[in-house]
Amino acid sequence: MHAQSILRVVAKLLIPYLLLFGLYVQFHGDYGPGGGFQAGVILAAAFILYSLVFGLRAARRAAPPAVIEALIALGVLLYAGTGVVTMMLGGNFLEYGVLDRQHPVHGQHLGILIVELGVGVTVATVMISIFFSFAGRQRVP
Repeated sequence: MHAQSILRVVAKLLIPYLLLFGLYVQFHGDYGPGGGFQAGVILAAAFILYSLVFGLRAARRAAPPAVIEALIALGVLLYAGTGVVTMMLGGNFLEYGVLDRQHPVHGQHLGILIVELGVGVTVATVMISIFFSFAGRQRVP
């Protein structure tokens, strides 16, 4: 792709907007369409575009596989940890209202935000990991 200068310039201009849109979908998912899954897919698509245009080696330098694996675990921990915290506070698993007993609606918003963040991180990093696995394969003659 080094000879494709127009594609490289357009990708450099497009990727930040894709990332920004992914963050918008992530943090406004509880008010409208979207949420963690959709945001994770958009963020992963931006990263995959970067990989396709600038190369797999550059993508692995930008996000080493060890960091990707740690973020997968962190996303799952955010999701499950929120449920465990709600149970420790006397509620059911993922009963967000117990996160703020004085204002249960605030607790619901906080719980949804944390859980959707966990879903978004997990989806994005799992998709990037799957892409790394398939893109790194060598052809067998």
